[in-house]
Amino acid sequence: MEKNRLEAFSDGVIAIIITIMVLELKVPHGTDWRSLAPLLPVFLSYLLSFVYVGIYWNNHHHFYHATCRIDGRVLWTNLHLLFWLSLIPFVTGWMGQNHYAPLPVALYGMVLLMCSIAWWIMQKSLLCLPGNRTRLSEALGNDIKGRISPAVYLLAICLAWYETWLSGLLYLLVALLWLVPDKRIEKMLYGAEQP
Repeated sequence: MEKNRLEAFSDGVIAIIITIMVLELKVPHGTDWRSLAPLLPVFLSYLLSFVYVGIYWNNHHHFYHATCRIDGRVLWTNLHLLFWLSLIPFVTGWMGQNHYAPLPVALYGMVLLMCSIAWWIMQKSLLCLPGNRTRLSEALGNDIKGRISPAVYLLAICLAWYETWLSGLLYLLVALLWLVPDKRIEKMLYGAEQP
């Protein structure tokens, strides 16, 4: 199967996710700085989620660039990932509108956790295909960031019931961990292209 349609569809879904998130930023009726103050929690939620969606888009692009083959299983696991990503606008809006109340903050973390699990499942389905196994395994190595992230999300979900700002800090830390594009795949690809 060709991977171009999967990539194009995923890009379209991710673009729609970002569009939906920005629509949650309602224009204030006032014209002074004070009228923007109530939007601060919503804007900060949007900013964090924009970064997360951007990280997934960037890594998706890199990962599929290094992929040789896909099959029906990969299509379904990619849809599974897109499902969880599509819930990010909902939990983002809910968390921001409710000024980081415990349940919305915990549910935000649950969606991030499920996104990371869906990514892992998609990654494993790609690694099962013969043309991908060697290249992707070599590029992924031991994937420390991929192992740390779900554990941090679980901790943040638990902390949401006690101190939501700690959960927010942990979500930010994971985003910062992934903000720089993963160089392992680029090194593998560029190393393969050199004579």
